[in-house]
Parts: sequence; C-alpha cells; structure tokens
Amino acid sequence: MDALKLLAVFAHPDDESMGMGGTLAKYSAKGVDTHLVCASRGERGWFGSEEQNPGLSRLGQIRTVELENAVKELGMKGLYFLDYIDGDVDQAHHAEAISRIVTHIRRIKPQVVVTFPPDGNYGHPDHIAIGQFTSAAMVCAADANYQDVENLSAWRVSKLYYMVDAENFINLITPFMDDMTFLVDDHLRGEFPWKEWMVTTRIDMAEHCNAAWRAIQCHQSQLPTLGALAEMPEGAAASVLAMQGTFYRAFSLVNGGRTVETDLFEGLS
Repeated sequence: MDALKLLAVFAHPDDESMGMGGTLAKYSAKGVDTHLVCASRGERGWFGSEEQNPGLSRLGQIRTVELENAVKELGMKGLYFLDYIDGDVDQAHHAEAISRIVTHIRRIKPQVVVTFPPDGNYGHPDHIAIGQFTSAAMVCAADANYQDVENLSAWRVSKLYYMVDAENFINLITPFMDDMTFLVDDHLRGEFPWKEWMVTTRIDMAEHCNAAWRAIQCHQSQLPTLGALAEMPEGAAASVLAMQGTFYRAFSLVNGGRTVETDLFEGLS
C-alpha cells in the first residue's frame, strides 16, 4: 500500500476548516498526506459594509492568505486553486473544470476523496457544482484513454465521501446562527440536515478540534457567518466542532455494508 493520501475538493476558502477541520487535522497528525483543491479564492465573500468592500481582486488575496494560514494550522501538505471566481463556479465550463481536477487527482494519487454532497449542504450553487465536477473527474482520472493537460497516468480513487451535516449537529448550532436561507432562481434554499441513519461514517476527532477552531479563526473575514458561535471560547467551540466528522460513503471499491465506519480509510489497510 502506498502512503495514505486524502484529497478534499471544495468551493471556497473556509469550507475545509468550518466543514471538516477536525477530521483533516486528525489525519494530518496521523501522518496521512492531506491535500486541498479549492475552486475559488472567495472573491465575493464580503460581509462588511459595501463602502468598505475591497473588491474581487483584493478580497481574493485576503482570503487566499487566510486559507494558507488555515491549512498550516490543520497540518495539510498541499493547497491548490482552480482559480474560478467565487459565485461563478457553477458557470465554469464542465470539461475544463473536470480536466483541472483530474490533473490534481492523478498527481496527488489519493485513495480517498471528499467533496460536497449533491445538495451542496445548504444549496449553494458553487458547492453543488464542485461536487459534480469532482465526481466526474474521478471517473475520468481512472480512464487511461482520458488525457489531461499534463498527460499524467491514470489513477483510480478507492473511496469517495460526501461531507454531510447531520441532524444532531445542525440542531445544536441553529440557535446560534443567523438565518441561513437564501434565494437562488426565486427558490428559497437552506440547510437540510442528513438524518442520523443516513450517515455512513463518523470520525472521532475531538482531540483535534482545538486545531480546527484555530484554523477557523484564520478565516477572519468569514467569522460573521458563524453568528454567536464566533464569540465562543476555544474550549466550548471545540466541543461543538467535535459533533462534526460525519460523512456519507458515496462509493467504495474496498468495503461496504451498513456498519458505521470510524475511518475514511477503512478497508484500505
């Protein structure tokens, strides 16, 4: 077995820390090579007054530095950008986006890939798009006849996971959060938590949640999205984050069944 490698593919800076920071910190600490592909640099994620908005380019630079600092806190080995504009990921040309992700998969050679579920957790079009692109890229990466821009050899990923928000976690944080609904194409979207029975994999990463909270704190421009949670002391916040670590095993070439996994690499070692 080659060295264990995990690749997370998300849409924006902060998705990794706020979504699965404890899990990434745990695997990094265990010696797993953890990598992140981020579709955008978060250029539209401004939550201050419009007069103080630094604009797409400058905000992208700010959030890039925030993400670089966060991945250091999480102990991650690699960070790569697809360089699409925040808010426009779902408008990217599908073949181009898929090819870019294929190149990263073939170069990194992860056994495990994690991305967003089909609903993007709460309906964000960028989240939905990058999840779809990643799923397609895994198929293409394993196809020896598919040629990426660097002409790399085919690589077959063994396991694909969706990072999901389970019901118990959402019930816990909802009272602290502002309204999480928003309009897309005249339809109201928002968080739709996964039932506890739908979760296939639970990672115990409580001892790494302080690192996850420090990584979240690196994303200073995004803390307003957390509402009152952002003001919590580190210990209390870490206790909340310990309820994350829930995933849905979308497919696996190495195991199956309904017994809840405790390791994303289960069946590989």
